[in-house]
Amino acid sequence: MTLTESTDGDLGEAARTAVVDVADVVVRFAGDSGDGMQLTGGRFTQETARLGNDLATLPNFPAEIRAPQGTLAGVSSFQIHFAGRQVRTPGDSPDVLVAMNPAALRANVGDLRPGATVIVDSHDFTGRSLAKAGYATDPLDDGTLGHLDVQAVDMTALTVEAVRPFGLSRKDAARTKNMFALGLVSWMYGRPVDGTVAFVKQRFARTPELRDANVAALRAGWNYGETTEAFAVTYRVKPAATPPGTYRTITGNTALSYGLVAAGVRSGLTVFAGAYPITPASDILHELSKHKALGVTTVQAEDEIAAVGAALGASYGGALGVTTTSGPGLALKAETIGLAVMLELPLVVVDVQRGGPSTGLPTKTEQADLLQALHGRNGEAPVPVVAPRSPADCFDAALEAARIAVTYRTPVLLLSDGYLANGSEPWLLPATEALPVIDPAFADGPNDGVSFLPYLRDPGTLARPWAVPGTPGLEHRIGGLEKADRTGDISYDPANHDFMVRTRQAKVERIAASLPPLEVDDPSGDATVLVVGWGSTYGPIGGACQRLREEGWRVAHVHLRHLNPLPPGLGELLHRYDRVVVPEMNLGQLSRLLRAEHLIDARSVTSVRGLPFATEELAGELEHHLREACS
Repeated sequence: MTLTESTDGDLGEAARTAVVDVADVVVRFAGDSGDGMQLTGGRFTQETARLGNDLATLPNFPAEIRAPQGTLAGVSSFQIHFAGRQVRTPGDSPDVLVAMNPAALRANVGDLRPGATVIVDSHDFTGRSLAKAGYATDPLDDGTLGHLDVQAVDMTALTVEAVRPFGLSRKDAARTKNMFALGLVSWMYGRPVDGTVAFVKQRFARTPELRDANVAALRAGWNYGETTEAFAVTYRVKPAATPPGTYRTITGNTALSYGLVAAGVRSGLTVFAGAYPITPASDILHELSKHKALGVTTVQAEDEIAAVGAALGASYGGALGVTTTSGPGLALKAETIGLAVMLELPLVVVDVQRGGPSTGLPTKTEQADLLQALHGRNGEAPVPVVAPRSPADCFDAALEAARIAVTYRTPVLLLSDGYLANGSEPWLLPATEALPVIDPAFADGPNDGVSFLPYLRDPGTLARPWAVPGTPGLEHRIGGLEKADRTGDISYDPANHDFMVRTRQAKVERIAASLPPLEVDDPSGDATVLVVGWGSTYGPIGGACQRLREEGWRVAHVHLRHLNPLPPGLGELLHRYDRVVVPEMNLGQLSRLLRAEHLIDARSVTSVRGLPFATEELAGELEHHLREACS
């Protein structure tokens, strides 16, 4: 990991420290949910991005809103993996753990490899706090951490002393200790703090005492690193080589929101988002509400059913209807999505998946809604399904979902998940003119030479006309009862029902002709095992395959964005390999689909722990299949 070692004189003559160049680093901040770990990690991420490193993050929130302070259930963490090369995942094991109390240490120490650095706020390692965390003895003294490089720092006391001039209560003074931790770790890795200082000054502009105290705590943490003898070296991670352009760090929820806004601009449609707050999708509604100037209207509905109903009504009125939710809300929206299938109107339904069933694990990630997205409605109600593969890719996936919805007059399910929603990575801002144009092609008059037939279809897409209410001559019925072909009249005729069911299915299947060719990552060209993934497993699968190739194994990887319809040529591709392996954060939903559609023996690798796959663990699972395939 060490490339070079030098002496850095910029830190002052009193504390000249060795600077060690490292290829990549994984840092995890952990503490109580009120300790500001998400803010600390977010600011560290922003400054890391400014230095040009590639990065990936994994915020991990408590499942309980107000878990008891100092308990394992209340621990919140933020992990960042940054490097001078491409980063695929937030990392498996932290190189540095910052633990703000005993519970944070106990909840995370098991993830550390021998030799990892642990920076502990020793202030709360009292008998009571240790007992609440489940420790019988003090781990800082009993030798159980002997395999780690433990730096016990009384961050709370140092912070309180640093902010004493600003007249805060002791409780408020102690709450700025996250800035002390941020300053210390920023010093260790040469991260600038000017951006954080500006952020703090803006955030606390109306409370000068909090503003100045947080800045003082940040600088105190930096100065502690600079002057203490506990840290003999600092580390330097060089910028990553990236294509030229303008970048910003973006989360999946923000990128998805921007994609929906862009879809409205590129289609000329008002974006109407009807949503009910639900973790981890709520941030999409919050972000969309900021963009009224770009033609976005948002409504926080009283429940999930009202939200999707309002969105479908907006689509009937000529807008791009959008509704956002998670798995429990998707179940409630099922009937209205079926109505959208019957009406054949554009609708984008975003499902940010989380652990289930029922309320399940609200703040944890999972991929277990695929079969619900495909089949979770009464009757034959086919819906296209699209899934992004990374936080930044949520932008493109949202655009694609809107393109399909508008072009084919159908609801579209967009399957993100908690890992993508809250994780972040650098995003190359696209040129607006390079984004696809989406043509709503509204009906503007009779379409059979004399009258308007609301179910007379486009011969290429099988989409019906989109007629805006109030347009003279385009009056037509809507409703949930079966429609007669062409006229849209209510029909109970068996032959017509059979025809319409098959036509709606054929319309979804026609989408496949508009999809780009599959991209297969098979450098050797003669791999025997193909790994198939979808959604947020992209990074872990890619990292695991890269690791296996470095060990001499021949393995290929294909990642699916479109899950209904499946991409053309997929069946032929699957049958070219001796073995197909499908890693998923569920119990094997895509593997079942591939078996049914293409009659292959797809092998599952599954995980439902509420966390993304670890690259090393996944590589081990794939190696097992490679050995079997070669035997």
